[in-house]
Amino acid sequence: MSDIKEKTLRLIDGLKATCQSYGMGNDGNEYKIITQVFLYKFLNDKFGYELKNAKSEIAKKLTGDVKWETAYENLSDDERMLIQSAISPDVPMLEPYHLIAHLWNQQGKGDFDTIFDSTMTDIAELNADIFSTQTTANTKIPLFEALTPFVTDSAQRAPFARALVDKLVNFSFEEAFAQNYDFFSSIFEYLIKDYNTAGGGKYAEYYTPHAIATIMARLLVGDNADLHSMECYDPSAGTGTLLMALSHQIGEERCTIFSQDISQRSNKMLKLNLLLNGLVSSLDNAIQGDTLVSPYHKSDDGQQLRQFDFVVSNPPFKMDFSDTREKIAAMPARFWAGVPNVPAKKKESMAIYTCFIQHVINSLKKTGKGAIVIPTGFITAKSGIENKILHTIVDDKIVYGCVSMPSNVFANTGTNVSVLFFDKSATSEKVILIDASKLGEEYKDANGLKKVRLNDAEIEKIVGTFQRKEAVDDFSVAVTYDEIKEKGYSLSAGQYFDIKIDYVDITEEEFNARMANYKQTLARQFAESHRLEEEIMKQLDALQFNENVGNNE
Repeated sequence: MSDIKEKTLRLIDGLKATCQSYGMGNDGNEYKIITQVFLYKFLNDKFGYELKNAKSEIAKKLTGDVKWETAYENLSDDERMLIQSAISPDVPMLEPYHLIAHLWNQQGKGDFDTIFDSTMTDIAELNADIFSTQTTANTKIPLFEALTPFVTDSAQRAPFARALVDKLVNFSFEEAFAQNYDFFSSIFEYLIKDYNTAGGGKYAEYYTPHAIATIMARLLVGDNADLHSMECYDPSAGTGTLLMALSHQIGEERCTIFSQDISQRSNKMLKLNLLLNGLVSSLDNAIQGDTLVSPYHKSDDGQQLRQFDFVVSNPPFKMDFSDTREKIAAMPARFWAGVPNVPAKKKESMAIYTCFIQHVINSLKKTGKGAIVIPTGFITAKSGIENKILHTIVDDKIVYGCVSMPSNVFANTGTNVSVLFFDKSATSEKVILIDASKLGEEYKDANGLKKVRLNDAEIEKIVGTFQRKEAVDDFSVAVTYDEIKEKGYSLSAGQYFDIKIDYVDITEEEFNARMANYKQTLARQFAESHRLEEEIMKQLDALQFNENVGNNE
């Protein structure tokens, strides 16, 4: 592990320990504090890094013996404006009184909690135009919010703010700015691991495993270096892991990201993920709201869904959406295969993922490609909405691949999952079906639960086999659309594998000896069975009716 990675993980652990000390360990607001303070530190250091490397003569004043924060504060107003204009717009603008060093020097004041919170909200207001996300109703969601009110005891708020700042001052992110996507994806995964559950948001699946996200991105994009100005979308974005992998595969500078998710929690984490990966220009496209009821991303006339070059999704599989079911069902053009009915019992079993499959397909351009995580049971469905979707994606030649993943590969579900791959251009002649369910190695997660992860060699096996559309015994098969129809529209690789019988040459004497042994074994088992039968019958015959049993008189 690199030194900067180890230090970064220690910073995260330290922030979580501070929350624990002030009674907010595993509290519903802990994730807000951890993600915001971590991001504040990251942006503070990124701002300083950009200032010192700005193409401006003034930058020289910030690289001497004096700390850059002090040198920045000592600049004249005009100098400060000039150097601010010389740095990347991908960094929030900070004034000297916004810096961590300034907060450190204010810690002795009794109202430090107010100073700390005012700093957070002031940074958010100053940078609201670029660094806010929004809801479907166009309500701006600020970069930062006040944090100390989450501490119930008002007398503990100032000490809490001091404890947070103490954790930040002796660490620098500067070494991390030379790192790449793999570094930040692993840091992000560690940062949110304690919040990686199904709770806290209707549609949020907070984190798709890095290996699965990588496989999906590589199989969608391939090694195409000619892509540019690509538009990528995730309608159930969660923390944005799938979008980060996709944008990295395409090239962050060659694509724009669009997302939507109903969860407030996932929106905060998505914002952090975008900023860590330098995708500031996509913040305005990160929408919080109900994708199925109120899709935000529309065509220019506002009448149709906007369509994208790439669409990825890891939606919730089943949940109670009975409150909005009728609104969704009132849009049959969007949900052409139907919407699950509200059951009398177990409303939480409503298969909402079927609505997301339809939405993903609708959101693809005519030449667009998409991938969606679904429960493996879907790929062999024989009735209902699932079967209607299967018929459509096979008959219209939209599906061009399916990979069934190992059990327990996701942190928040034990359901067996598969990934469907779509190509709206319908140019594929064969569909590649892969059964990767036997791959992976077991490990225990932070909660001691057994999970499975794919290693690098297994990832390469899946990607290579898929791209070559290669048939591998008991692993993969490439089939025509007509063959799929003949098998009842099943996308399960196992149903197409050849059944092989191994023949062993033996002599007549060996054959007779084996048969004699089988007969002897069966005779013994039949005799034992007969003995048990007689014993049971004797015991039954010995049973007598006793009318006094249970009579206390």
